[in-house]
Amino acid sequence: MGKQQIGLVGLAVMGENLALNMEEKGFSVAVYNRSAEKVDDFARRTEGKKFAYCRSPKEFVQSLERPRRIVMMVKAGKPVDDTIASLTPYLEKGDLLVDGGNEFFTNTVRRGEELAKLGLRFVGMGVSGGEEGARHGPSMMPGGERSSYDDLAPVLTKIAAQVDDGPCVDYMGPGGAGHYVKMVHNGIEYGDMQLIAETYDLLRALGGFSSDELHDVFAEWNKGELQSFLIEITANIFARKDPESGKPIIDEILDATGQKGTGKWTVEQAAELQAPIPTIASALEARVLASMKQERVAASKVLHGPTAPRHPERKMLVDDVRHALYASKVCSYAQGMNLLRIASKTYNWDLQLGRIARIWKGGCIIRAQFLGRITQAFQRDAALSNLLLDGEFARELGERQSGWRRVVAAAVQAGIAVPSMAASLSYFDAYRRERLPANLTQAQRDYFGAHTFRLVDKPDAGSFHADWLGDGRLTRTGD
Repeated sequence: MGKQQIGLVGLAVMGENLALNMEEKGFSVAVYNRSAEKVDDFARRTEGKKFAYCRSPKEFVQSLERPRRIVMMVKAGKPVDDTIASLTPYLEKGDLLVDGGNEFFTNTVRRGEELAKLGLRFVGMGVSGGEEGARHGPSMMPGGERSSYDDLAPVLTKIAAQVDDGPCVDYMGPGGAGHYVKMVHNGIEYGDMQLIAETYDLLRALGGFSSDELHDVFAEWNKGELQSFLIEITANIFARKDPESGKPIIDEILDATGQKGTGKWTVEQAAELQAPIPTIASALEARVLASMKQERVAASKVLHGPTAPRHPERKMLVDDVRHALYASKVCSYAQGMNLLRIASKTYNWDLQLGRIARIWKGGCIIRAQFLGRITQAFQRDAALSNLLLDGEFARELGERQSGWRRVVAAAVQAGIAVPSMAASLSYFDAYRRERLPANLTQAQRDYFGAHTFRLVDKPDAGSFHADWLGDGRLTRTGD
């Protein structure tokens, strides 16, 4: 038997489906899993296909054509280091390892530097789309040396999701750029999901919509500007009934949300780089609050708010909520793209935001119709500092303001928490205002800590300190 064209380590759901995708697209694939039982099970189910089933690292590496290309689909952290350690004794200079899991970008940088000392190449690649994406075409975000991507491209461009302007994969940049872009993708995903959850809560509490009616609303929205994977699956969720009870499955699910860490990483990075992402941060906090189920049940017996009144006009409510969801979503994506812009400058990655938006059009969880318009916005102005400043998006937000504000106000009056929708509106209002009350914050900092301030009429005159406990005299303290 000849050598295999590519290798894949890790036969959990994502790895198995990615291997099937590769084989289906015409590639011969060597597969290996630490547990030989998984390899045996996979072999039984894929008999007759172009796979080499390997049960040791040595057998696996030796089954591959040179230079070897190996994709690892294992859990982030120590399992990746352990997998690399098991393979490297059998690898040769020029061989290429790809980490396709969700990994924090600094770990990717570290591994790349360690492997480079051994003459090995390393790519950190974000893979989005879940098990269906892995099987039929994911969105992939590879980062590392450009030459390494070029060696992988013949495989990646065939197995990626395909959209009107090409495959949903592109070179992101050096080092940890690929995993960083995937991290921000997941942060935006947190925001999207929370905004949709708040929309569901508003329609149910203020409009009294049943699950069947919610299905109809979301199915209709999926035909227009809100068309996306998440809106599509939300419509499907509302339509599903428990065959035993006959009740909507959504009503039987405990309201406690889990998370795997990428949203937290995004918020931590945003704080580190001073990039405001309030929609995404509030979505993370909403998950934490949701996880406090027992505490919330106890609090509900002590803390009381208003009774949510029914909205007098359901059609107007649906329209207003649609506008609020769309406008909030634009703000969430603007925040994520801005974080990528700042990270690109900080880490010298030269990220191409329009190309990133393009590869998110298919395969990934946040795939949506309007990502094509984000691509166009950055094609019009590659140096666009914020998506909200694009003429088309600025106009649309202006047109949707009234409904957006009515929805947030109605939620507050009814005691319905809309943390991400309100955060998006506050972000929009803060960003568009020429003057904010930060002058008072800076005065307070100077009062208690002599942190100094600059003057409105002399912004380039350096920093000043006020004698707050004396005559108020200003003293220039330096540049």
